[in-house]
Amino acid sequence: MNYSSEVERDYDVRGWYSSVQESRHDGGKPGETLIKVATGVVIRNPFAGKFVAELSDLTNPSSAIGHALGQRAVALLGNRQVESYGKGGIAGTAGEQEHVVACITTVFGDPLRQQVGGGKAWISSVSKVAVAGTAIDIPLAHKDELYIRSHYDAVTFSVPDAPRPDELLICVAVASGPRVHQRVGGKSVADLRATAV
Repeated sequence: MNYSSEVERDYDVRGWYSSVQESRHDGGKPGETLIKVATGVVIRNPFAGKFVAELSDLTNPSSAIGHALGQRAVALLGNRQVESYGKGGIAGTAGEQEHVVACITTVFGDPLRQQVGGGKAWISSVSKVAVAGTAIDIPLAHKDELYIRSHYDAVTFSVPDAPRPDELLICVAVASGPRVHQRVGGKSVADLRATAV
């Protein structure tokens, strides 16, 4: 299904954006490449410049955004599996943080989980109000177990000309594995697999 078209039907979309980071090492011996992806969509904020109590016009159709951003992120990982994920967004200065949150509730999150091949864990989230070009650090955590320390990470994402004051930047991030050179212990992916048997 073309979820991007569905988003464009329900929201005024100015553009779609993405970034891919490939890390071989962080000063130590090169190992398996870690791929981190962020994808985002810039939409007009219908509530910019005014306080509105009911935000369902942003929330109700947001499942399509979760599907579309998830599809795009998975495609950019190539044939790698998603191990961690996160979500977030920036409201332009005529909007509110709550306008972003209205777009990334469970209505959005469950379709994102479907697109990344499931996800039992709470999706780490961040939201703020800022000027165009501001970077956002989208937090990452393992998609099936929040307490796997090796996968605590972030993806820095920005769109040079967004969000404008009357816009919202809604984004997700995924990664193919743990931090490069992770070695501080805690619950591991192996522990998770052992309990799943």
